[in-house]
Amino acid sequence: MTSNFDPAPLFALSLLPYLVFLFHLGRSQQLPKLTVLGFQLTLLFVAVTIAAAVFALVRYDSELVAVDWLHGGAEAFLTLSNACIVAGLLRTKSKEPVNNSYEEEILGR
Repeated sequence: MTSNFDPAPLFALSLLPYLVFLFHLGRSQQLPKLTVLGFQLTLLFVAVTIAAAVFALVRYDSELVAVDWLHGGAEAFLTLSNACIVAGLLRTKSKEPVNNSYEEEILGR
């Protein structure tokens, strides 16, 4: 059974809410800059993946998933964006003061 449904318009439409998310994320300044950069790099991953998919189709007459080196290269940008998100969050977490005082926290002394 073959479907004639083209999901490309849905992918393009999903870009709008993500851009709104990035806009509000940048204005809120509640997350570290490195984490915000990671979310922004996700757009770079999308752009690189689209370019790689077109290249795979034109050069190899194949889908991106069938050209391992090209697919892996595109996925590296997703790994980079995820690493920035996590590194920014971990950096912020390590700067928070740690209260190890049992008496102060539990007993209220």
